[in-house]
Amino acid sequence: MREYFLICVVAAVITYGTTPGVRRLAVLLGAATPVRSRDVHSHPIPRLGGLAMLAGFLGAVLVASRLPHLSQIFESLEIRGVVIGAILVTLVGAIDDVRELDWLTKLAGQIIAAGAMAFFGVQLLSVPLFGVTVLPGPVLVGLTVLIVLVTTNAVNFIDGLDGLAAGIVAIAALAFFLYAYGLSYTYDPPNVIATATFITAALLGVCLGFLPHNFNPARLFMGDAGSLLLGLLLAAATISMVGNIDPSAQISRNIEAALYLPVVLPLAIMSIPLLDMTLAVVRRTRAGQRPWHPDTQHLQHRMIAIGHSHRRAVLLLYLWAAIVAFGVVSFAYVEGIWPLLGIAGATALAIVLTAYLPGWLDRRGRATSRTGQTPDRSL
Repeated sequence: MREYFLICVVAAVITYGTTPGVRRLAVLLGAATPVRSRDVHSHPIPRLGGLAMLAGFLGAVLVASRLPHLSQIFESLEIRGVVIGAILVTLVGAIDDVRELDWLTKLAGQIIAAGAMAFFGVQLLSVPLFGVTVLPGPVLVGLTVLIVLVTTNAVNFIDGLDGLAAGIVAIAALAFFLYAYGLSYTYDPPNVIATATFITAALLGVCLGFLPHNFNPARLFMGDAGSLLLGLLLAAATISMVGNIDPSAQISRNIEAALYLPVVLPLAIMSIPLLDMTLAVVRRTRAGQRPWHPDTQHLQHRMIAIGHSHRRAVLLLYLWAAIVAFGVVSFAYVEGIWPLLGIAGATALAIVLTAYLPGWLDRRGRATSRTGQTPDRSL
């Protein structure tokens, strides 16, 4: 655990420290997000933050290679594939941040990055359904590429408010880390050193290091360079863990949870981005638009439309993401109905805050203004 904590800190410090330099580079290159009708900011914001995130991840990889225990992950080629894929997809995103690539070129870049990871062994070896299901090699490679494409674009879709994507991915990474680390104790012999666990620890650090620069009001956007990188790293952790475990060896003593958690957990962790992407594709297709055609109907836009401030919308989406991610992970550690009761209670609270908090704050603000005091609208 100490080495994983060190990796998280190293990734956070490097990302945080390099972000101001990346911001200056973005300004120099003219890589800034213009003010569009669907955006919530009022002036152009520099992007390219993914370069600082990549620096943090590569720094974590370098430090891990020198540690006595984590250096074991370099005995396989998986981590090399993840590094190559991360560099490739960040490069594609960075070029798009500067020059606005067409969708087909970006898709091709993501496929190449996913293919590079698969070439170095980051691919599904089996599917944990109905026990262990081994499919033909080409099918498993195709599923691997599909997971990368879905995850990278899901993160890209949710990146619409300051700090939203980085915060949700941080929550996802922490939930994934807790499950993967606990799972490693079920091996015979126990082995907490795994590529998936390392990736999630580094990913958590990268997000935490970037958030101080990206939370509202943002000084730098992660851009496609960042959203594609975060999505690829989440996909790499999912593929590395899910495709290489035996569902019968789970940390949960609940047999049904043991069978389905490897499949449900990645979906739960990415539930908010996946839901937003799915709704966007359905909505745009039904309207006769292309699925990648931008609009102002994302979850974050709807939160603002019902009266939430920028920061409050982000924090509430954090809450929803945490309820789903940690709620599902809790089934691995807690028996009985307690996880369900906890999820139900937290969901009820989130519904009340989402639906009624704007009206309550408005009424409170009007009452406060009548007394001559200035209401606090920081959230």
